[in-house]
Amino acid sequence: MFSLFKPKQQKFFSQEEEAEILNAIREAEQQTSGEVRLFIESKCRFVDPLDRAAEIFFQLKMNETVNRNAVLVYIAAQHHQLAVFADEGIYNKAGQQFWNDAVKDMISKFKKDHIAEGIAEVILNTGTLLKTHFPYDASTDKNELPDDIVFGK
Repeated sequence: MFSLFKPKQQKFFSQEEEAEILNAIREAEQQTSGEVRLFIESKCRFVDPLDRAAEIFFQLKMNETVNRNAVLVYIAAQHHQLAVFADEGIYNKAGQQFWNDAVKDMISKFKKDHIAEGIAEVILNTGTLLKTHFPYDASTDKNELPDDIVFGK
């Protein structure tokens, strides 16, 4: 039996856009031991989306990667907020400017209504960064986190 009160999953992307983003995640991770995930929800319950991204990062146990090299791209669609949260292993190697630029690049694409493209681009750029500092090694690498889009409420 089903519940009449079960909330419907909001559709954020077309099938093509979702495929573009998932392909970007897979492509980014094929070159690195690092992990990239995307979390999307309607509203951010914090004033600062970076605080919410950090909360989600730890809830998804992204801090448990061996090399501390996971990155979360966070978007609150209705509130028009976003953040990129990186674990200490990659954050320290990249420096603050890389993450600031990633957010600016996404905002630039979003303003032109190229949402999926902006997300895919930041994921691919993050993958390139991760490859530089944490290159893929077939003998030791394993996919530590799912390659999916996580949808919140």
